[in-house]
Amino acid sequence: MGRAGRTGAALAARVVRPLTVTAGVLAVFVLVVGVVGARAWAGPVAVLFPFAAAAVAALATAAALPRLDRWARRLDPHRTGTPYSALARATARIRAGTLPAALPGLAEAIAEGTGAHRAVVWLAVEDRLVATAVHPPGAVRGDGAGRGGTDDGELSVPGMAVLLARPDTDHVVPVLDGEQLRAALAIGKAGAAVTEDDRRLLRDLAHGAGALLREVQHGVELERRVRRADELADELQRSRERLGRARDVERRRLVGELSHATAGRLVTLRDGLRGARDALAAGTPPEEVRAGLAHTRTALEELLERFRSIARGVYPSVLRDQGPAAALEELVADLPRPVRLESAVDRRLAWEIESGIYYLAAAAAQHLAARPAGPELLVRLALGGGRLSVRVEDPAPGADAATLGDALAIDVERLHALGGTVDLGTDDGAVVVHGRLPERLEPLVDPAGTVSAAGSGP
Repeated sequence: MGRAGRTGAALAARVVRPLTVTAGVLAVFVLVVGVVGARAWAGPVAVLFPFAAAAVAALATAAALPRLDRWARRLDPHRTGTPYSALARATARIRAGTLPAALPGLAEAIAEGTGAHRAVVWLAVEDRLVATAVHPPGAVRGDGAGRGGTDDGELSVPGMAVLLARPDTDHVVPVLDGEQLRAALAIGKAGAAVTEDDRRLLRDLAHGAGALLREVQHGVELERRVRRADELADELQRSRERLGRARDVERRRLVGELSHATAGRLVTLRDGLRGARDALAAGTPPEEVRAGLAHTRTALEELLERFRSIARGVYPSVLRDQGPAAALEELVADLPRPVRLESAVDRRLAWEIESGIYYLAAAAAQHLAARPAGPELLVRLALGGGRLSVRVEDPAPGADAATLGDALAIDVERLHALGGTVDLGTDDGAVVVHGRLPERLEPLVDPAGTVSAAGSGP
């Protein structure tokens, strides 16, 4: 059927009900009042005949309406009701209160009320319009022009202009809540004319749907925030578990360091002191005893220096007082290989962030500096893009990235627990460690109410 045929069918379907009902009512009044009443009775009783005619007309109309509707649907199969019966159904469906229940019913009511082959409710999501409800289902097709997608795979367009340019869209009406765009109602009639009644119905639906869609969207936004809060709670629990594992590993490492530092040296000190006591008891000249004690004192100083080194690694006071750049400068001064330290950090950050970056850089520098003498290591600190980062680079050939990764396992786990990332690899033959942590660790809520993890930028 061509466009003219569809238009004629639609016009016939619109007039068949009112014309048939009007003709039937007139016929009943003429028959009951004009014929039966005039011939059978006169006088006061005749006053009742108009009321009797109205009752008969109402009963006949109620009985005939289903047949008239079926007749109208045969003439125009795409329109299954009057525009304002569709408006009433659409309002009831929007008041369902949930997005899945409201919007598909709204799209169906639009299609029924306008006789459209396709009706789509495009919901405003951030800066795009997303095809949220379609009738009949699956009727929206991409044409490659302005086509986009959401994370859920839904069809979306960047705005009203692109929506109006779609070949399957004949008419669009925005749904406004004040000055804010909440949605857009679109129909496609596959060549049939968009009538003034269609436009009026869509306008009325848009006017009534603005506040209702606002309430629906508020409910959806609340559900989204609750889900996000649950996700953040789960992530917090996972972070606590990771921190607990990192503390356990660090505790075992510290125990190993102390055991390695003290076991042999303490035995040497004990034996030296015991030997000096026995020598004095045996009458050994004091000069010889003093020489033995001097050797014991040297061993004691080495042990104290080892304790200081362990203490600096566990809790460097310079890191707390002056920041990671100064602490790394103190650390690299004692390494067997030269280290070039560069810092572009101009302000202090939280202890967890500074210490996490410091421990990663310190462990990487100490491991790489233990190799035979070679070109200088490069340690670079930077602050930008919402993140504190460190890059440790060893240009000497032969460095093993896998071995370095094993040595840094504890520090990598610590950064991951704090929400950071660590990349380990090679660049032009050089082994590179690149660690990053967000400037802030606590969750943030933006003005629009979207909950997000702080420091999630680049």
